[in-house]
Amino acid sequence: MRMYKSCRMIGHMGKRILIIDGHPDPAPQRYIHALAAAYGNEATSAGHEVRTITVANLDFPVLRSRADFECVATCPIIEQIQGDLAWCEHVVIVYPLWLGSLPALFKGFLEQVFRPFFVLVTPAPGGLVKKRLRGKSVRIIVTMMMPALVYRWYFGAHSLKCLKRNVLSFCGMRPIRSNLIGSVGIGSAEHHCRSLERIRRYARKAR
Repeated sequence: MRMYKSCRMIGHMGKRILIIDGHPDPAPQRYIHALAAAYGNEATSAGHEVRTITVANLDFPVLRSRADFECVATCPIIEQIQGDLAWCEHVVIVYPLWLGSLPALFKGFLEQVFRPFFVLVTPAPGGLVKKRLRGKSVRIIVTMMMPALVYRWYFGAHSLKCLKRNVLSFCGMRPIRSNLIGSVGIGSAEHHCRSLERIRRYARKAR
């Protein structure tokens, strides 16, 4: 049974979009959930086919060894998600900045999904390794309490750069675009509404 949402407007040839909501708290008032829902609803209305994964609602084990990481996934929900990554054309990743990086649960989720045997395909001996996710576009949305400019210029947006370069780009995914949304929880209602509207504009074009 699928444990996450799949939506499509019938009769329109849009893109296949996978939204990954990486907030570890399932509480509905989290702003990350509102951003994921805004993107998904707007993309569906524009005729795109959308599937949404909410990491907080998933039950999966944490990898504890190199052997675990390098083998084929055996957790059914992770196998389903890998199938959705292979299916989609565009991926939207939303997560909050915790201690300057990804929340631990979301990092554990990525380690489960982006295993070598899934993202890299080894052909016959002597051939070049192929990247299974090559050509899929990505939009990353990161929220934080600090102003976004502080994270980008003072801290160098290091965790975002790591996710882009060491995970997504390494798997062949591009173009990779990103949004940093700062002052979450302390900014004005107008600030949060403007961010939601900007995300809806990206959703209409599936970018």
